Amino acid sequence: MSHNLDIASIRKDFPILNEVVNGKQLVYFDNAATTQKPRLVLDALSGYYEHYNANIHRGIHHLAEKATSAFEQSRKRLQAFLNAEHSEEIIFTYGTTDGINLVASAYGRKFLKEGDEVIISTMEHHSNIVPWQMLCEEKGCILKVIPINDEGELLMDEYEKLLTERTKFVSVVHVSNALGTINPIKEIIAKAHAVGAKVLIDGAQASSHIEIDVQDLDCDFYSLSLHKIYGPTGMGILYGKSDLLNAMPPYRGGGEMIKEVTFAKTTYNELPYKFEAGTPNIADVVAAKFALDYVDALGKANIAAYEHELLAYATEAVKEIEGLRIIGQAKEKVSVLSFVIDGIHHQDIGVLLDQQGIAVRTGHHCTQPLMNRFGITGTSRASFAVYNTTEEIDRLIQGLHKVKRMLG
Repeated sequence: MSHNLDIASIRKDFPILNEVVNGKQLVYFDNAATTQKPRLVLDALSGYYEHYNANIHRGIHHLAEKATSAFEQSRKRLQAFLNAEHSEEIIFTYGTTDGINLVASAYGRKFLKEGDEVIISTMEHHSNIVPWQMLCEEKGCILKVIPINDEGELLMDEYEKLLTERTKFVSVVHVSNALGTINPIKEIIAKAHAVGAKVLIDGAQASSHIEIDVQDLDCDFYSLSLHKIYGPTGMGILYGKSDLLNAMPPYRGGGEMIKEVTFAKTTYNELPYKFEAGTPNIADVVAAKFALDYVDALGKANIAAYEHELLAYATEAVKEIEGLRIIGQAKEKVSVLSFVIDGIHHQDIGVLLDQQGIAVRTGHHCTQPLMNRFGITGTSRASFAVYNTTEEIDRLIQGLHKVKRMLG
């Protein structure tokens, strides 16, 4: 793999990289939690508030029409980003978690019944565990879990054994936030469909690293967050096949999701508005388009190739650290490096690195069952984005050596 990127120029697009933390130039390795935002996204946010701040869809004045147009342009842009067949299959949400809850509540409550089985995996984020547990408790469904091997890869033979005629829903992560593992979701989807089950894919981590074609994947639902694709926080999308979305009841009630309201009866709006109650996160939806434009200008293949180089460099470099063990060594993974160091608590690692201006994530990463699988309470996680450099990784290695000297 090779890339055609000017990293020095890219870094200039991200103002926050100029920050000084504890007297040191910031090294930001917490990209799996949220990526930083390029200047054009920041300008799009301020541009909306400065020039056409207005509520959408219901106004006929100039500002409202301009805001509505920009809002719906982002929907079409996200349709193209995922290669959805119809723009109305793109539902704006408040993030990946919100999209998963929408499906569990609206689809699950209507179509799942006592004795039905739902399958998730060992590596799921809590956002793709808890909603299904809640649904299973409410409906009397059975939750099953796909196991993983020591490298952090799904055991697909075991997945096939879990699938039965009682399997009605499968919800799995595309890319693990804690391990970086890329799951074989096309195969997972096909096998689920073979027994008549519907499938949701949690794409929170995949969206910034991997080309996503929902028609090719044939997934029924795909949920993601824009703040992990260099876009604003508090904004995401749920893709759903239109026939399924049409069959589902609304998730929330209020303005915009209705056609007509009387005290006797309410009729609901058409897609996508049926699932978009109330005033949405307009500014962030508008700015999301600019984040996707930025990613496409760089080229996802270029980004993936460069991030792969960073991961390979870091993976080799951490081998210098005595007692360090990488958690998650799947053959197919994105630029996430999770590790533990013998005798040193992951939180202490994070604190001491922060003192050196290096931001990593520590803890269980909202994947406590996964941590239990590896017999640990948490990891330190360095996750890389297109604006990171090998020189920054060298600083991480130096920082870890200092941690070892202080605490090892």
